[in-house]
Amino acid sequence: MDKTSFNIASFTGKMKILHLSWMAFFITFVVWFNFAPLLLAVKESLGLSTEEIKTLLILNVALTIPARVIVGSLTDKYGPRVVYSALLAVCSIPCFMFAFSETFLEAAIARFLLGFIGAGFVIGIRLVSEWFPHNELGTAEGIYGGWGNFGSAAAAFSLPTLALLFGGEDGWRYATAITGLMSLVFAFVFYANVSDTPKGSTYFKPANLTAMEVTSKGDFFLLLIMKIPMYAALALLAWKVSPSNIAMISAEVTYAIYAILIALYIYEWSQVWKVNKSIFTTPVPEIHRYKFKQVAVLNVLYFATFGSELAVISMLPLFFLETFELTPVMAGMVASAYAFMNLVSRPGGGWISDKCGRKITLVILTAGLALGYLLMAQITSGWTLWIAVAAAMLCSFFVQAGEGAVFATVPLIKRRMTGQIAGMTGAYGNVGAVVYLTILSFVDYQTFFYVIAVTAFCGLVTLSLMTEPKGQMAELNPDGSVTMIDVSH
Repeated sequence: MDKTSFNIASFTGKMKILHLSWMAFFITFVVWFNFAPLLLAVKESLGLSTEEIKTLLILNVALTIPARVIVGSLTDKYGPRVVYSALLAVCSIPCFMFAFSETFLEAAIARFLLGFIGAGFVIGIRLVSEWFPHNELGTAEGIYGGWGNFGSAAAAFSLPTLALLFGGEDGWRYATAITGLMSLVFAFVFYANVSDTPKGSTYFKPANLTAMEVTSKGDFFLLLIMKIPMYAALALLAWKVSPSNIAMISAEVTYAIYAILIALYIYEWSQVWKVNKSIFTTPVPEIHRYKFKQVAVLNVLYFATFGSELAVISMLPLFFLETFELTPVMAGMVASAYAFMNLVSRPGGGWISDKCGRKITLVILTAGLALGYLLMAQITSGWTLWIAVAAAMLCSFFVQAGEGAVFATVPLIKRRMTGQIAGMTGAYGNVGAVVYLTILSFVDYQTFFYVIAVTAFCGLVTLSLMTEPKGQMAELNPDGSVTMIDVSH
């Protein structure tokens, strides 16, 4: 652990790692969200229908759910330096593919593969947790998440201008290709300047990559239950593009996807059993135990926080446009206020968590989030525009500060599995987005906000099951000795 002071203006030691981490995450979000601001240009250039554009938006997030779980495991095994560099380099390929696609099918494959870059977030969570002590961890993870997350807003602001500068009907292609080039170049910068741990520290690795370790029989079954929503969300996406909805794929393909998802879930059962069957015969020593219910609670909270943020960012411009009869540009500017809050809200949530305790911070922020969405549900055309914007920004503070507080807690559960835990919790954020956006396609805006508020209240109830991380956690060194890592004062 790097013990030097926390100085945001510094670019040495742990601060250098933090800055390079949020920059890497920022670039992944610019690439991942480089499509939305250029929607109309892409639509005209490739001659796509509105349904095809909506399909591309769905495909853009589909792969992120399994990707976050896979990338989390790879990070724990091979270290953040190698995995982040590889992700940035490899994902530049589908980005270039999309930039130069000529047909809907080419664009669809590229957007589907680009869902993988949305998993970059998980890698930095583990990297930052290796470099910062527990009393600075929330703030550091919050800065990493908040400043990196701002990549989506940066893409929205800069890419349309960039496309205009290039001019012509291929302007959007060059603007998109530049984001791919940024990703490719930064892969080498990151690899050359980052190390997984401070000098002399051990990088703890899980014994298994195929499934998460649990340390009690009850946790074994809870893990299997918590896996179900991830497969259900992918099935929901398949149903969304099936003949019963937008008919992008045939009924046969839809049923094939359902069958594959069921087969994968059964395979996952077998892997979880293989990794954890010993706990049914030999109890895990108390010192090495952790409570999986902590992970389950954080999953539910991230479903409500990041899930709602992704969904709301997608629909807010349209909501303001229709409610207040604004121009598309004005609606986009007003809605971006929600994303702008990330710069301070997410670090703020992590900082409050460092100062006041993990559980109490989550309780207050989740309650604020639920009330924030209840307030959003009251917005009508009778409201003054600036009061409606203020309500959206207030709500977004609780949403994003809540995300910061969730990931201030994730690295304090089990160090060697931080990537896997972050991967699962991060995936739940995407599951939330899929569920909320699907609900939105059936209900009005008011009901949509009420639904999010109700899930936030459910999150508040699950928080009663969470215990404040205290004392130390134990990790086993390769030589068999034990290292104790502080998780609280």
